[in-house]
Amino acid sequence: MPAAQPAEPPTEDLPEDLTRLAALHGVATSYRPSPDRTVPASATAVTLALAALGVDTSGPGAVRAALAAREAELRERLLPPTVVRWDGGTPAALTALPAGTRLRVETEQGERRDGVEGLAHGVHRLTADAPDGRTAEAHLIVAPARLPAPAARCHGLLVQLYSLLSRRSWGMGDLGDLGELAAWAGRALGAGFVQVNPLHAAVPGAPTDPSPYRPSSRRFPDPVHLRIEDVPEFAYVTDPERARTLRERAGRLREGVLEKGALIDRDAVWELKREALELLREVPLGPGRRAAYCDYLAEQGTALEDHATWCALAEVHGSDWHRWPEDLRDPRSAETDRARRELMDRVDFHSRLTWLTDTQLTAAQRTAREAGMPVGIVHDLAVGVHPHGADSWAQQEYFAAGMSAGAPPDAFNSRGQDWGLPPWRPDRLAGSGYAPFRGLLRGLFRYAGALRVDHVMGLFRLWWVPEGRPPTEGTYVHYDAEAMLAVLVLEAHRAGAVVIGEDLGTVEPGVREALRERGVLGTSVLWFERDWTGDGRPLPPERWRADCLATATTHDLPSTAARLTGEHVELRDRLGLLTRPLEEERAEAAADTAEWLDVLARLGLLHGTGGDTGTPAEEAEIQAVHRFLLRTPARMVGIWLPDAVGDRRPQNLPGTWDQYPNWRLPVADAEGRPVTLEDLAASPRLHALIDVVRDRDG
Repeated sequence: MPAAQPAEPPTEDLPEDLTRLAALHGVATSYRPSPDRTVPASATAVTLALAALGVDTSGPGAVRAALAAREAELRERLLPPTVVRWDGGTPAALTALPAGTRLRVETEQGERRDGVEGLAHGVHRLTADAPDGRTAEAHLIVAPARLPAPAARCHGLLVQLYSLLSRRSWGMGDLGDLGELAAWAGRALGAGFVQVNPLHAAVPGAPTDPSPYRPSSRRFPDPVHLRIEDVPEFAYVTDPERARTLRERAGRLREGVLEKGALIDRDAVWELKREALELLREVPLGPGRRAAYCDYLAEQGTALEDHATWCALAEVHGSDWHRWPEDLRDPRSAETDRARRELMDRVDFHSRLTWLTDTQLTAAQRTAREAGMPVGIVHDLAVGVHPHGADSWAQQEYFAAGMSAGAPPDAFNSRGQDWGLPPWRPDRLAGSGYAPFRGLLRGLFRYAGALRVDHVMGLFRLWWVPEGRPPTEGTYVHYDAEAMLAVLVLEAHRAGAVVIGEDLGTVEPGVREALRERGVLGTSVLWFERDWTGDGRPLPPERWRADCLATATTHDLPSTAARLTGEHVELRDRLGLLTRPLEEERAEAAADTAEWLDVLARLGLLHGTGGDTGTPAEEAEIQAVHRFLLRTPARMVGIWLPDAVGDRRPQNLPGTWDQYPNWRLPVADAEGRPVTLEDLAASPRLHALIDVVRDRDG
């Protein structure tokens, strides 16, 4: 049981007008951390959330006026800003129109027609002309009713790309390593997918935030992941001696991580790669490469120009755009336009880096499919972006100023969480037909066989924390989940991709059902799958849901070896993170593990392993865990790659910053020795685990 109940804001009765106004704007006035508890939101949280949505709540009179205006607006409007039409369905918004209303559509392709029947999938412009003279325009999203499930059950690998070094890496895993991993795993291991961490562009500057979940941009990838030698122009650099020196320095970085216990140093890697890329830009592109680059620039348009402009301005003024000269804080100002022209050489440099990264990402997915993977590379979409970064500058009208996304207090974190990520404004998204979300997804699906959506519950609601306030003083703000899901399903369908929602933790009732209805898979982690509505015991494999990616652990959790041995408790004790006496924590962890091992034994999954075969007990237990996962009906089964070699260390330890080297550890064996990609390919332990999975997969 948790040590303490979640902290709650002081109970206060909200004025009725404020409560009604909040409801009309999707701002919650309470939340339910459990079915039997309702926690009220503070008036401060509600008024500040409304203010971030552009609603004047400066006093009782302002609240009354805003309420009257909102009620009148909703009463008079014919259509909401965005309407969703699923295949085979009729939108409620259209059913509610007055009899005799004429509907006109301008399609994505620019064609004009009457009525909404038979429209192709896409986002169109809809005009409604009512008999009483009222006219309304809206975005019309026409989407498939659901995404198809993966054609066949498959297993795959989960890895943080930076942590997987080869003998060719420049100090951290890169896209060349990803291609090699995919080719090997697909051909030699029968794997159907490889899932990686977010590869979004990071905020530059030393030290760079190592977390891949606080990017500068989710729309564009980070060139730190480039395999420099795979860029065709590298063979023709005009200063080969300098290139050789850079490769020697990269070799020393790699050796430090693999042989001398050094942590992965992203900043040092980027310094070397940036120097190499400056050399590469001096090599003219051939006619074909130039044409491909120009096509990319045209396809990406203003979004890429904005991103590259931010990167160029950050080189001059620093990476926090809030500290730039005032006129440059507006991406559409005349001063920004002038600066862009003056810095055009640097804007082109950063545009080219984005293109090069995109081409290597596309090549990795192509390699995966050619290796026989039915899915290929599963990319990860972070829940938000850094407040100082490129997206928050270029799209600032879509972000809620003065707000941060997070999580309310719960049984595991009594103070709540503030992730430091500005949330999107639901009203601005709806008014644009979800253009920023569509552009983001289209960019990722260029090279993704599947997309994992971190904190997928954020499509439905997010906990908004006012700037300068603790997370306990936040409140939920709701999004149009139907529209968000329609965009996600539409873009995934166009790309022929699978979508996996990370739906761990507290999930609002109805969310998992809505995701399942649209073909979005969930995420199930063995240690959390218990009969929470019954006796609380481990959930039998046949009762697991089929529409999910089933795994033993994730990047935020202890490795399976650490959990089985109890080392995760000892680590948290050494770092002073335990909230109860060590013996209590040990006893609870041991009891939890023993209960699962008992289940594995009763199912016969430990039979034939252990002492009678010479397999160490811990390795045999990890194999049994994965046998269990294969007993479930899960459509996808993921193996955390460090589990395959007995790694004890988590990649990220939530609740720590500098106490633990989050996001900077290479994959290692049970003794903590780094394991290269080449070592993995020759690892008997890895192959023994894969044999277990392949025996039952398919």
